[in-house]
Amino acid sequence: MMDPEEFVSESVEALRSSIEGRAIIACSGGVDSTVAAVLVSKAIEGRLLTIYVDNGLMRKGETETVIGILTRLGVNYKIVDAEDEFLDALKGVIDPEEKRKIIGEKFIRVFEREAREYDADFLVQGTIAPDWIESGDHARDTIKSHHNVGGLPEDMYLKLVEPLRDLYKDEVRKVARFLGIDVSERQPFPGPALAIRVIGEATKDSIDIVRKACAIAEEEIEAAVARGEMELPWQYFAAFLPVMSVGVHGDQRAYGGTVAIRAVESIDGMSAAYSKIPHDVLDKISRRITNEMKDRVNRVVYDITNKPPATIEWE
Repeated sequence: MMDPEEFVSESVEALRSSIEGRAIIACSGGVDSTVAAVLVSKAIEGRLLTIYVDNGLMRKGETETVIGILTRLGVNYKIVDAEDEFLDALKGVIDPEEKRKIIGEKFIRVFEREAREYDADFLVQGTIAPDWIESGDHARDTIKSHHNVGGLPEDMYLKLVEPLRDLYKDEVRKVARFLGIDVSERQPFPGPALAIRVIGEATKDSIDIVRKACAIAEEEIEAAVARGEMELPWQYFAAFLPVMSVGVHGDQRAYGGTVAIRAVESIDGMSAAYSKIPHDVLDKISRRITNEMKDRVNRVVYDITNKPPATIEWE
């Protein structure tokens, strides 16, 4: 059993001795990268710059939320606007593996530019065990290439530092609680962000649809939890499917897209069971999505597949 106090002490000492000069850290505001940022900040203090990349693929209000998190942590940070760069790179791309690798490389190119400006040679990432396990290698099959593993370009010049590489999500949460980090229980959010919640090509329009659908799903589920109607799932979101179907609005024919709601129970993300969300809550989610996006979406479905055989995210 991992002892968080011992892990923090050993990690800070190892980071202090291994990072020479300045470093930058990729921080999304999730528990993994935030814990990594705190650990490295403790180790090298003023020689760390925390980078958050606003790539146009994030959830509703995410940038503002992350700014609040980083401000409360008191770390040195920079927000980089790279929306056009990421969306341009994803034009015409449908294959999930290709999307993940493009996003991973694009992140690195952004970090390389920022590292040069900051005069840093080290890049810290919040990589955890499931990331490299699912990304595969010569001994394991590739389930899906995590952007921070399978998407790393071979010509990357930065020295990679991954202080959480051997931990699972539940262990990272223990460390976060020990450190008093207020995002310790935040639900997981994929590194490639909403690009992999759009099944098929991730365009500005499709990202906008799934961003709104995710926000509605999160709001209604969290409201139901606050009312005591259900337990909070481990992860919960919406995906936009490349499926058009016939519907009706009033007395007029409608032809719109399909949104899938996904919510699961898990401990470490390696396996999961779908959440038994009350039908009243699903009904509210469906009504809001189809009413608030009636010109775009006319059908909402609920994913009741466990992991395995499915993964938690659709791509």
